[in-house]
Amino acid sequence: MKRVVITGAGTINPLGHSVPETLASMREGRCGIGPLDIPDVERLSIRIGGQVRDYDPESRFNRQQLSLYDRFTQFTLIAAREAMAQAGLTFSGELAARSGVVLGNSGGGMNTLDANYRAVYEDGKNRVHPFVVPKLMNNAAASHVSMEFNLKGPSFTVSTACASSNHAMSQAFQMVHGGMAPVMVTGGSEAMLCFGGVKAWEGLRVMSKDACRPFSANRNGMVQGEGAAVFVFEELEHARARGAEIMAEVVGFAMSSDASDIVMPSKNGAARAIRGALQDARLNTTDVGYINAHGTGTTANDKTESAAVADVFGAHADRLMISSTKSMHGHLIGGTGAVELLACIMAVRDGVIAPTIGYEEPDLDCALDVVPNEAREARVEVALSNAFAFGGLNAVLALRRF
Repeated sequence: MKRVVITGAGTINPLGHSVPETLASMREGRCGIGPLDIPDVERLSIRIGGQVRDYDPESRFNRQQLSLYDRFTQFTLIAAREAMAQAGLTFSGELAARSGVVLGNSGGGMNTLDANYRAVYEDGKNRVHPFVVPKLMNNAAASHVSMEFNLKGPSFTVSTACASSNHAMSQAFQMVHGGMAPVMVTGGSEAMLCFGGVKAWEGLRVMSKDACRPFSANRNGMVQGEGAAVFVFEELEHARARGAEIMAEVVGFAMSSDASDIVMPSKNGAARAIRGALQDARLNTTDVGYINAHGTGTTANDKTESAAVADVFGAHADRLMISSTKSMHGHLIGGTGAVELLACIMAVRDGVIAPTIGYEEPDLDCALDVVPNEAREARVEVALSNAFAFGGLNAVLALRRF
């Protein structure tokens, strides 16, 4: 089996338009959540979100491209370009034929869908743009990344709600680990912060009107965000042969299904995924120093995840650092695990633990070291990234310092 390393990373999200900007924001504990700037926001009861601010699509893409790229695809391509530039890879011949793309996404082209529903139902138009379908389909971003970088191997999109990115990155890891592909471009994206997207989430009654406060006793719900993060997963031998800089090693993953409820999480399902990732990586519980939590800020998720961590790690749970960066960037749904993997890389590579900001009151049901409000310096050998999605679909990745 091949060892798998990360040789490139890119992002655009509420904390920054690049990886250095994002990591600086995480170190500073900066909040990227604020008032929504979208049409008809006055008709919403939820008026906050983690938006990508100061973003000008026309400075990034030409008119023809914008006719094909929904906002989630734009974000993905921006992140992929940064990741590929860092990795220093070009694809041709056999490398192009065997390398591919696996991305996570949940909502597809929600902005395109919202705009065209308005055009047909509100404005009374009888025609829509001929590229509406290829613009809104969930696999649009993966397809455009494959075309831009000449990736002719396995390319597809994984859609498992809030675990989409982790499932996608797990599949990319497995393909490189098993020798199917020498390089995989992977990660995830989401752009659901439009009137229809927010209105739909309002109906679930899990959204906060003021802030995301994971693990704090006075938390009152999640906050949506948008953006993308993309990584280059590469065989260690291939990376070494070309002298690539290595950010971290991907050492294990596991998936599980609660098979119990469409929205209520299960401690047992989450715990099985965490244990499975440790087993796949051949790690002991005491090897883990940091967990990037799913940590949505809902009562059900935070209590269940805390219980699962306590169940798996036992006494070591008291020595673990666990934080939720959703407190800063919001919940990017299908793209959230990808942005959160940046915090795991920062932990194992740089020795900086991103904080859980907005933490105000201890909760006995979440009695873990949640790195409250301020980043922390600590040497971490192994970090886990948790993702527990609606539908009871769980995916956990393990990274190790290289």
